[in-house]
Amino acid sequence: MHLLIVAATPFEIAPLEGYLSKNFQEIKPGQYLKNNLKITLLITGVGMTLTAYSLGKMLAQVSFDLVINAGIAGAFDRRVKLGSVVQVISDQFGDLGVEEADGSFTDIHELGLLESMAPPFQGGKLVHPIAQEITFLPSAKGLTVNKVHGCQKSIEAIRNKYDADIETMEGAAFFLVCKMEGVQFLGIRAISNHIEPRNKDNWNLALAIQNLNAVLTELINNLQPADSKQYS
Repeated sequence: MHLLIVAATPFEIAPLEGYLSKNFQEIKPGQYLKNNLKITLLITGVGMTLTAYSLGKMLAQVSFDLVINAGIAGAFDRRVKLGSVVQVISDQFGDLGVEEADGSFTDIHELGLLESMAPPFQGGKLVHPIAQEITFLPSAKGLTVNKVHGCQKSIEAIRNKYDADIETMEGAAFFLVCKMEGVQFLGIRAISNHIEPRNKDNWNLALAIQNLNAVLTELINNLQPADSKQYS
């Protein structure tokens, strides 16, 4: 089985890389092997553009049985505990469109520039094809933006417009590439902060990264050669 783990920044999966370095054979930089499980790490850089480019280039060169997007995220619901790890079951672009004269936002689907049901979209969303069959983590609906929200007025506006649980800067680009290329994938995110007027003193990056990497390590340890059939 060949597994690709995609992250925007190296620090988000640094503990996992340390684990792999100790417990797997490093066959080349960023690639590890143990028995029949090969793991490749891909650091794309932050944001949708770099994610789409880096992932698309990688998938054009190498075939993978499963691709995982791992990283941190902000949660809209303050009842979600910091450090929680979720599986993303759908994602969508949250700021691709136009700002109207009255300050409101009209997205690309509402403009008619991209049909909301044009593949791979479903009602403007990128939906995980087997999300309901994978239940090892709580589920979350993602919203992907170029500018994360940190002002109460814009937070309220985006919450009123979209049905989303978490916000990232890469998730929808990852979903789009994987769906277009027909590869099996998972989106796994750990909550580092609540989406509120920006105050990094309220964040807990360390806990989010710790819990994210614990889930990734457990997932890797549970992958057996026979499991590759469900992702092939």
